[in-house]
Amino acid sequence: MFTGIHDEVRPQLQGLTIDRDRPLVITDADEVLFNFMIGLEDFLKSLELYFDWSSFALTGNIRRTSDREPIEAAEVGALLADFFDQRCAVLPAVDGAAEGLASLSEHAQIVVLSNVPPKYADKRRSSLSDKGMDFPLIANVGSKGQVVRYLTEGLKAPAYFIDDIPHNHSSVNEHAAHVHRLHYIADPRLSDLLGPAEHSHSRLYNWPEISAHIIRHIETGEY
Repeated sequence: MFTGIHDEVRPQLQGLTIDRDRPLVITDADEVLFNFMIGLEDFLKSLELYFDWSSFALTGNIRRTSDREPIEAAEVGALLADFFDQRCAVLPAVDGAAEGLASLSEHAQIVVLSNVPPKYADKRRSSLSDKGMDFPLIANVGSKGQVVRYLTEGLKAPAYFIDDIPHNHSSVNEHAAHVHRLHYIADPRLSDLLGPAEHSHSRLYNWPEISAHIIRHIETGEY
């Protein structure tokens, strides 16, 4: 049942109740519900670092202001841990995200599936609640396909997956291909660096589009 799912994620899934007769929306958080890059840029500035926007990747793009050289790859992980510790609870919400989820919640159940490190999950839950998005959170570790498969096992209604990272769409396509996959990147600068995810069904550009797309399918079966 838990094949390929990290040990820290399993108890979170066991504590979650899914109505198998109701549509399910599974949404990422960073760059979908929260402005990750805006928060990261502010954090980097406080450390005399910056993001140079050469590509979608963090490694190689975080540079020192003093000499414009990238920090070592090994430093990125520690920096992100500090970022989540200090800023996870105060990241700004993406425009329209709370309203979009509220609209969707009238038609479907909502689960937030975020790769925030589990030790910072309470900070993320607090932020979700503070920003009007008080929905169940799964703090995931690793790729998301097996978790989405678990969440949609035996579901008798449509399921939808929203994420900014292409390899997460590929993982869901591999393990839960029946789930309709929507590619969305909130920050337009980041969005411009990346085309539609290969294994997504649709690339959308704001929350009104996302909620309308999903509600239309729930009500009519058409995209």
